[in-house]
Amino acid sequence: MFIAGFVFRMEGIMVSIKDVAKHAGVAISTVSKVLNNYPNVSEATRKKVNEAVAELNFVPNSVAAALSSKQSGRVALLMNLDNVSQAVDEINMQYMAGTIGQAVELNLDVITVFYSMLKNKSLEEVIRYLQSQSITGLIIFGMSKDDKVLHKLIDAKIFKIVTVDVPLVNENTSSVWIDQARAQYDVAKKTLYENKGKSILYLAGKKNGYVTEERLKGIRQLAEEKNISLLVRNGEFSELQARNLTFKYAKKKDIVVCASDLMAIGAMKALMEMDIFRPVCGFDGITLMGYAGKQMNTVRQDFKRIALEAVRELKRLLEGGEGQQIVLDYELVRIKYMDILA
Repeated sequence: MFIAGFVFRMEGIMVSIKDVAKHAGVAISTVSKVLNNYPNVSEATRKKVNEAVAELNFVPNSVAAALSSKQSGRVALLMNLDNVSQAVDEINMQYMAGTIGQAVELNLDVITVFYSMLKNKSLEEVIRYLQSQSITGLIIFGMSKDDKVLHKLIDAKIFKIVTVDVPLVNENTSSVWIDQARAQYDVAKKTLYENKGKSILYLAGKKNGYVTEERLKGIRQLAEEKNISLLVRNGEFSELQARNLTFKYAKKKDIVVCASDLMAIGAMKALMEMDIFRPVCGFDGITLMGYAGKQMNTVRQDFKRIALEAVRELKRLLEGGEGQQIVLDYELVRIKYMDILA
């Protein structure tokens, strides 16, 4: 088994992985397994090793080496694959393609970390895990207000971080996204004017989501400005949930505005089953939208470019820059089947 070298200098003494093993009363290989988050370690042993690591102030020497080398460091892509649908999978693949391609160009070493790997860990455990992987910077995708440990990680300012679709900024953290509120306003307004609607059923995304909150601001601003009747229901970015809500509420509304293309597809399918016409618009511009059976307005985000900009921004942070918010552009499109044919 390969065991990575770990050292930490404290008061003139070089502390090694052997010292941690001795302090915890376990084998060196056991310390390595805990530091690398192997699953086949008991909680009691894991606790002993983590306590020894904390007491000795022990971190991987590769972290310091990465910071002092010509290479900016090792970057982690933190992805949320919980409840992944075909649409979310398409978006994540575009994110990964854009991130990895740009990271290679900028000489950054990249690994992928999933939310499930950090689930139920304390802030201290998350920090030690990332340090054991020689991580110096993170790009976080899919973060919500409920991800408390990630919020603490950002507040700790230990790592350079870029969040995608999360408007959190400090000296070590930048944000990259589009103007979610304005984009929702624009696509709903376009659909409203094209169809002379007077009332809207709005299917919002997940509760406690940053994009959900911003998109709600946009649709509410439009309803207030145009004196439009607005009914808001949470579709949770689910095609099935959107379908059920459309069956229940769409007959009494002129237009169905959805905070995602997947929900727009569910709404359109329900309307076709009900044999009634209501204009539907979505948000994101995914390929699947072309198979809905009807043309729909949507907001097209360039997910690959968003990821590319996130990598560039992280590189800037790693080189000493301060955090900032980057707002990219978007495009209003009307997707039809012929648009997606190769």
